[in-house]
Amino acid sequence: MDSVPRLNSVLTLMLSGLWHLGLTATNYNCDDPLANFLSPLAFSSSSDLTGSSSSAQLNWRMGTGGWSPADSNAQQWLQIDLGNRVEITAIATQGRYGSSDWVTSYRLMLSDTGHNWQQYNQEDSIWTFVGNMNADSVVHHKLLHPVRARFVRFVPLEWNPNGKIGMRVEAYGCSYRSDIADFDGRSSLLYRFNQKTMSTLKDVISLKFKTMQGDGVLFHGEGQRGDHITLELQKGRLALYLNLDDSKARLGSTVPLVILGSLLDDQHWHSVLLERVGKQANFTVDMNTQHFRTKGETDVLDIDYELSFGGIPVPSKPGTFLKKNFHGCIENLYYNGVNIIDLAKRRKHQIYSVGNVTFSCSEPQIVPITFVNSRSSYLLLPGTPQIDGLSVSFQFRTWNEDGLLLSTELSEGSGTLLLILEGGTLRLLIKKEAGHGTEILTGSGLNDGLWHSVSINARRNRVTLTLDNDAASPAPDTSRIQIYSGKSYYFGGCPDNLTDSQCLNPIKAFQGCMRLIFIDNQPKDLISVQQGSLGSFSDLHIDLCSIKDRCLPNYCEHGGHCIQTWTTFYCNCSETGYTGATCHDSIYEQSCEVYRHRGHTAGFFYVDSDGSGPLRPLQVYCNITEDKIWMTVQHNNTELTRVQGSSPEKPYSMTLNYGGSVDQLEALIDGSEHCEQEVIYHCRKSRLLNTPDGAPFTWWIGRSDERHPYWGGSVPGVQQCGCGLEESCLDSRHFCNCDADTDEWANDTGLFSFKDHLPVTQIIITDTNRSNSEAAWRIGPLRCYGDRHFWNAVSFSTEASYLHFPTFHAEFSADISFFFKTTALSGVFLENLGIKDFLRLEMSSPSEVTFATDVGNGPIELLVQSPYPLNDNQWHYIQAETNLKETSLQVDNLPKSMREPSEEGHFRLQLSSQLFVGGTSSRQKGFLGCIRSLHLNGHKVDLEERAKVTSGVRPGCPGHCSSYGSNCHNGGKCVEKQSGYSCDCTNSPYEGPFCQKEISALFDSGTSVTYTFQEPYPVTKNTTSLSSSAIYTDTATPKETIMLSFMTAQAPTLLLYLNFSSQNFLAILLSRNGSLQVRYRLSKDESHVFSMSTENLANRRVHQVKITRDGPELSVQMDQQLFSYNFSLEVEFRTLRSLVLGKVTDTLDLDPEVAQANTLGFIGCLSSVQYNHIAPLKAALRHASIAPVTVQKTLTESSCGSMVDSDVNAVTTVHSSSDSFEKTDEREPLTNAVRSDSAVIGGVIAVVTFITLCVIGIMTRFLYQHKQSHRTNQMKKEYPENVDSSFRNEIDLQNTATECKQEYFI
Repeated sequence: MDSVPRLNSVLTLMLSGLWHLGLTATNYNCDDPLANFLSPLAFSSSSDLTGSSSSAQLNWRMGTGGWSPADSNAQQWLQIDLGNRVEITAIATQGRYGSSDWVTSYRLMLSDTGHNWQQYNQEDSIWTFVGNMNADSVVHHKLLHPVRARFVRFVPLEWNPNGKIGMRVEAYGCSYRSDIADFDGRSSLLYRFNQKTMSTLKDVISLKFKTMQGDGVLFHGEGQRGDHITLELQKGRLALYLNLDDSKARLGSTVPLVILGSLLDDQHWHSVLLERVGKQANFTVDMNTQHFRTKGETDVLDIDYELSFGGIPVPSKPGTFLKKNFHGCIENLYYNGVNIIDLAKRRKHQIYSVGNVTFSCSEPQIVPITFVNSRSSYLLLPGTPQIDGLSVSFQFRTWNEDGLLLSTELSEGSGTLLLILEGGTLRLLIKKEAGHGTEILTGSGLNDGLWHSVSINARRNRVTLTLDNDAASPAPDTSRIQIYSGKSYYFGGCPDNLTDSQCLNPIKAFQGCMRLIFIDNQPKDLISVQQGSLGSFSDLHIDLCSIKDRCLPNYCEHGGHCIQTWTTFYCNCSETGYTGATCHDSIYEQSCEVYRHRGHTAGFFYVDSDGSGPLRPLQVYCNITEDKIWMTVQHNNTELTRVQGSSPEKPYSMTLNYGGSVDQLEALIDGSEHCEQEVIYHCRKSRLLNTPDGAPFTWWIGRSDERHPYWGGSVPGVQQCGCGLEESCLDSRHFCNCDADTDEWANDTGLFSFKDHLPVTQIIITDTNRSNSEAAWRIGPLRCYGDRHFWNAVSFSTEASYLHFPTFHAEFSADISFFFKTTALSGVFLENLGIKDFLRLEMSSPSEVTFATDVGNGPIELLVQSPYPLNDNQWHYIQAETNLKETSLQVDNLPKSMREPSEEGHFRLQLSSQLFVGGTSSRQKGFLGCIRSLHLNGHKVDLEERAKVTSGVRPGCPGHCSSYGSNCHNGGKCVEKQSGYSCDCTNSPYEGPFCQKEISALFDSGTSVTYTFQEPYPVTKNTTSLSSSAIYTDTATPKETIMLSFMTAQAPTLLLYLNFSSQNFLAILLSRNGSLQVRYRLSKDESHVFSMSTENLANRRVHQVKITRDGPELSVQMDQQLFSYNFSLEVEFRTLRSLVLGKVTDTLDLDPEVAQANTLGFIGCLSSVQYNHIAPLKAALRHASIAPVTVQKTLTESSCGSMVDSDVNAVTTVHSSSDSFEKTDEREPLTNAVRSDSAVIGGVIAVVTFITLCVIGIMTRFLYQHKQSHRTNQMKKEYPENVDSSFRNEIDLQNTATECKQEYFI
């Protein structure tokens, strides 16, 4: 690359910087009075109390002492002609001298020509200035951004109620010089380089422009290798095309890199600045900046021969252009410090002019008007009545879908003509008194904010509606109509005092802008309308179009789609993962811990680590168990992967993709208490870290793109594997097993757990290119548990104590959320102050929370009143938010308090003080209690860390079980933890994080579960003492509670059997008719049978039974039915020896009824079985090795609830406690885990063969059963004599079920 162009580009950038510096120095003292020495003729007004112009300079005391209008109303204004375009930096006002006339608020308008005015905006809103409180004092305002104009207009809004409008004014600033070029749409300027190619690493292009056209090229340059840069107006927006060294990308085939700006065809000045350094670029239009990265392969922009401004001329074809040219004015055009227009004015050889380029800005005298109010705005213009035909044309722009554009009563009984915008479509209606008429529909999406031209022509019985030069006529079968023009044309709406025949408006009034109104081919002078000499109007702004793009910038966050009307905007948040008025609030939780707290069980979830912050949600798997809540993030290569042929010169590398950005993963990891990744390296003559002293042959890359030469099980900074730290390596001379470099398979396996290095993003292997050298590696998913912030809490012990943090920077949206608990009557949760703005959240009374804020338009205070006390020492949740659309406050699940902000004021929340948590800057009204899980705009505030160094504030807050103990169900016990709580399900027949997961099992014929009551057994890993709920063999229980759920199709059947001492028992069974029966035998001669008259419970439905005995009182609850019984007081209950579920194997002491029910035991599903604090079914399935429980025959874990409406005997869910991944032989990992092509093909063939055989077997069995079906009713099976016929059917059913199961498990 030639260095001379590079040097030129650097020099031009230096000159550009010096030019901008000089310009700043010139304007440094830009505060001279501009109107003080003007003649009275420079002042004009809407009207004057004296009938002629009055001088109104600041401190003017002669004559009337300033300006007062003839009538004090909202249509008055005072205007100054400053003679030339100047830079204005400040304004000042007084009232009229020696009077009670002054203005208390006003707006400012600016213009270069005295027409097409522009309202002064500050912070994206039309700014209202505070005026005077008396006639003599001066109120001075420095403008936030200097403006440039020749004409300044003061528009009074409010004035002294005891006087009239009165003003004396001044504007401050300095002269403004600029270089302007006027392009007529057929011209351009070419800046030709001194060499063939201009190569630039950096570019700065700045200009200002004004135009009435929505399309046109501002500048363009291109190179032969595909480089190009183009700035083009497209429908009133600026599109930038920029590409570096990509021959495939041509201007005609590419989409814009950036589109910025809106409504830029308003004939006002707009500034443009493009800054590029390499591929990084900033593009600014007016006050909106977008940062982006360019396309292409290099950092250099190569432009050949020339750069064109105003159009793209075709080489060798003078006057011909590739695209539509720019039509308007460009000011102060600088390319890398070169003043292009100055060179053109001085006719320098570098500039070549195409067409007619002049150096003064021609200003078209077009007067726009704005219809402000959707109910009362209208414009009445006169026409020439009784002309045979009609001709009306105008241009309009709007954001509203609906509105009346024109209504006129036609002459000679021709009817009424209506032009309506309906759903963004133009609709022309001509209504005749007889009922018939004409309708024309044309266009769509006309509420796009662009100018659209409309023309209605009726001549010789033909009506034509033309939209944007595209004519439309009524349907061919429409009857011919004769139209005579009317005398009155109502644009935008109708006055209230007219009848429908005079002005008909079936829809709301139009809100938007119009210009270039012609009636009967004659232009209408709208300035005469403003002066009252032509027509009439209501709620109009004349000589300005006050349209505003409320979607620029787009305040809908997280990719929300902005939709606007004339007065407001809305956000469509669908498919964004966010909700709220501005798509600010995430619909997902911030961790698996929070999902658990919300009551969810294991599954895939989206986790949004920063809530309303900029990071997108990431899908993870939450394994919500009783112990730890593990969060798993998979990547794209979790299988064991074989590596051969790698060397330091030709390394093997694999990049891992986790489905999210590094920032998302960092947020997940940083918010967790612990994270880890398992790493496995199988090796045969493949060294890993080359210990003890060599350079590593394998390393991995972490989150910060840093190289890490340690392996799983070791610690950062130590080049070892886990066996090295444990001194257990195969060769003690090395610190990794694989570094022994043997011909036998070895492996190094361990965990990475240093969070600052996780996740693993890349692995590099370089030692598998020797003879018989190979390796296989596997990096497991990222696994984390714990939430460092959800339980992050502090306790405030005095009212004067607080925590302080840096200023809360929020700008357009601010959300605050946290939990609190207290016993105090009141206190301030949080406060942040600014010069005027502030935020404060406070518990103002035991049942009230207030959220007060001010964003510059006066304070807003929201109140939520709770029906219950909030100082009950329970955790309560608060969420407060303020944005451009609304301010809201919610406490717990109470109704949200909400208010829309005022249109006035600024949008950005401007705070300056420290953020106070738990108190205020005045150390008064402090909060006493606990605050936890504080989030500010998704940012997690570490309260505990700050509390460690703050007096009066203590880290942590005990007592979670007082609030969340009810989350532990079914007898589960809430256990306090340092961070949160857990549910101990030891004494519950359920399991899971909240003891809500039922434990159930399928019982086959003969299945028996026997629980023997003896010494208590430990059911938790850390149990060191006997359980308080143990039942000893030498004590009888005065109280007992039995609970179980069952589902069966068998009757009679035995549900549960309790064996007491001295041959006594309690049996719960279903009798022959399926009703519930409870049988007590308390002695050899004393038995009690309690039969419940219920429906047939053997109906394949889940039923719940609860039996409670308190001394002699017995109650039985069967589903929703309750039965009560009483024993005699002399009854003595024996000590319990054992509990049996299913078939009782020791049948010596069974009475006949129980024995009959016990013939097959129980066939069906049992769940949630509990006797007092013992859960025998849970013990059999979960603690069989340590519990005093014996299981005979098949017991299959299943879910009763999922089997409703299915065949109990045919449905079996197999539970396996084995690992999901088969273990591989560590000596030969590639044989078992690295799949070769032949293994895959063999596996496929085996699967296909197996499926084919199964299908053949099933079809054979089906045909055989069908062939033998007619014999079924004649054949008899032999059963025991004591089994009745209905029971025999159940045995047949069981046999069939057994056969089905055998087939299922084949």
